[in-house]
Amino acid sequence: MEILLATFTTLFSVVNPFGAMPVFLTLTEHETAGERARTALRACTYMVAVLAVSFFAGRYILDFFGISINHLRIAGGILLMRSAFDLLTPGGNRAKVSEATLEESMHKDDISFTPLAMPMLSGPGSMAVCIGLFTEHLSYADMGLIVAGFALVAVASYIILFSSLRLTRFLGRPGMAALARIMGFITLAIGVNFIMTAIKALFQG
Repeated sequence: MEILLATFTTLFSVVNPFGAMPVFLTLTEHETAGERARTALRACTYMVAVLAVSFFAGRYILDFFGISINHLRIAGGILLMRSAFDLLTPGGNRAKVSEATLEESMHKDDISFTPLAMPMLSGPGSMAVCIGLFTEHLSYADMGLIVAGFALVAVASYIILFSSLRLTRFLGRPGMAALARIMGFITLAIGVNFIMTAIKALFQG
């Protein structure tokens, strides 16, 4: 349960489905509630697949390029800290997708994989976290619990996306800004933890 909860709490703030709500609502404004639910379900399913592939195959990709896991953790920590500062700075929250990409996505038949699953939900930060979770000391049961943590994040993301219209109306602009700052603070702490853990391991090595 500790592994399951740690995976969920670490990934949820990095995935930040609340940040994907405005894009989701913009791209699905002409869809019915049922179509919106199916789009959210497909996006969250793709997200689990991307995170699982990152978790299981990421270490082999790093070995192929000769990059150590601690170097990746430092790079991932810097990336997370940058994203966190964007969330914490008023008016500094840059969109994960450009205006051109958003405009192009409005003409696509299916937006569940891009831009929703990638890069909105499973972007470089969450993929770096998943690769960093893999260690040689994990048992098969531990790996199963980590993947179950991915699934829990997907379930929570689906509920948030499906309820995004009501949540936006309920929270309003001030509530969304406050939520972004909370997520940014948690993400900043995770980024610092990644960097400090990697530096400690490098000095011990």
